[in-house]
Amino acid sequence: MSASSPAVDVQRDGAQCTLTIPGGLLSSVTASGLVREADALREDRDLRVVVVRAAAAPFCSGAAPDLDPISVDPDPAAALAALRVPVVVAIGGACHSVGLELALAADVRLAAPSATFSLPDLGADRLPCWGGTQRLARAVRPSEATAMLLLGTEVSAERAHSLGLVHLVADNLHAATEAITDDLGARGPLALEFAKEAVHRGAEIPLRDGLRLEGDLNHQLAATDDRAEGLQAFFDKRPPDFAGR
Repeated sequence: MSASSPAVDVQRDGAQCTLTIPGGLLSSVTASGLVREADALREDRDLRVVVVRAAAAPFCSGAAPDLDPISVDPDPAAALAALRVPVVVAIGGACHSVGLELALAADVRLAAPSATFSLPDLGADRLPCWGGTQRLARAVRPSEATAMLLLGTEVSAERAHSLGLVHLVADNLHAATEAITDDLGARGPLALEFAKEAVHRGAEIPLRDGLRLEGDLNHQLAATDDRAEGLQAFFDKRPPDFAGR
């Protein structure tokens, strides 16, 4: 099934939804389209994974002249981060400025060898405003985040992988994305949702509260049909058939 918002192509294949932006500079129309599509997917209980990609490299080299990032509220990065399901982003070519902020909002970042990453915004006397200063410092070492932010340092795909900014560098980005999304799609959707919640909420609270959150989510998961199905499938020696309940 397919649909589209202005400048965002939407492809639905069962429990997976792929959002494709044009690539290059991000226009205001595309930014608004990403927000609308993410908002529409937020409460879709049949959804298991969302992929964000570009139709052509570069993935996103920055903001187009018609886009004032600070005026977009909510911004696309926040809208993607709010999705309860895992978000996978596939990156080829430049992933700079608002492009990197979009990528940082994803849970899994995959890159082609050609990918480059930077936050050059300070060179234009502006700050990243879609969470870049906060999410980058949580994704890589503070010293690396500081260099990328203050100096506008550009890093290669391999360097990004060594820093933990990118989870995988693949010559065949399409095949790597399919493998990751197939893996995620086979896992229990509630377990994925709770794990994502534990990581994101846990990063914002003291450790003792994070441990309590983990315990609470484990108790919730233990009471679900999916948990019972996982146990039964283990004893039956068959793949589980999770229903998201």
